Amino acid sequence: MGIYFFWGEDNFRINQTIQKLKKKVINPDWIHFNYNKIREENIYSILEAINEVMTPAFGIGEKFIWLEESSIFQQCSDDIISEIERLIPAIPNNSNLLLTSSKKPNRKLKSTKIFEKYADIREFTLIPSWKIDELTAKAQEFSKEIGVNLSPSALDLLVESIGNNTRLLWNELEKLSLYNYDKGKPIEEDIVSSIVNINTYSSLQLARAISEGNKEKALKITINLLSYNEPPLKIVTTLIGQFRTWVIVKLKLEIGEDDHKIIAKAAEISNPNRLFFLKKEIKHIESRDLLKTFPILLDLENNLKKGCDPEQILKNKILELCLLFS
Repeated sequence: MGIYFFWGEDNFRINQTIQKLKKKVINPDWIHFNYNKIREENIYSILEAINEVMTPAFGIGEKFIWLEESSIFQQCSDDIISEIERLIPAIPNNSNLLLTSSKKPNRKLKSTKIFEKYADIREFTLIPSWKIDELTAKAQEFSKEIGVNLSPSALDLLVESIGNNTRLLWNELEKLSLYNYDKGKPIEEDIVSSIVNINTYSSLQLARAISEGNKEKALKITINLLSYNEPPLKIVTTLIGQFRTWVIVKLKLEIGEDDHKIIAKAAEISNPNRLFFLKKEIKHIESRDLLKTFPILLDLENNLKKGCDPEQILKNKILELCLLFS
């Protein structure tokens, strides 16, 4: 018996994991009999899925039932909880039940506690765009899995340009794997920029343009990001994260802290070596100017959530931010 609950916004990684799981437990010759994907339509869909997984598998291999976008981890009635509690332990050994949801489970609910007892629960949240170390680690993981050898500068370009879009990252790495190159020699940055179809600009580049007080470049990057359908709130979230990292590092340096491990821990940077680049980025910036960015960014976020015109409010606030550093 296998019971699984996968949750998070990273649909690509969730689907990758599901495909591997299906391949492992289902005999391909019997897939039409032993696999079913159920889209939740009402509160009783969970019982439909459990009742189906209770029926014996046909032929060779195991049974696999997938209930998509299950809501029982956000709300669940007592009568359904009682049925789940009764049926879950009786699921046959050669049957697998998978529940997925984009939402974080409420751990206070009894339904969640039941599945915590029996299920393999995995989180698939998107890595925040400003967590460069984690994004780089994910890109390295994908590169190794696909068999692509990238130079450090090529890897940095890929991460900076693609951000946390795991589907695009995987697709572009697969494209690079088809490139006819010496397997023992890493792919360099110029090859990545010529082959990979990536956005020229990123929200992190926007943060740097703002910190330089470069109004023209900042506006150009903003327009470019919007033309690539980058969500405005995602842009703001990345800017807040980047300025937060900068201000923590700057304040630590200003009080005389020189231990990179201590600074990295305070700024939530997993790789202390990244401080070498961060210190260069903020060398000529005052901490008081970095701190002044947060009221502007929070006001921008608030206006976007209220439904203000995204392009206009972004342009206005980006210019206001640039003035702090000009």
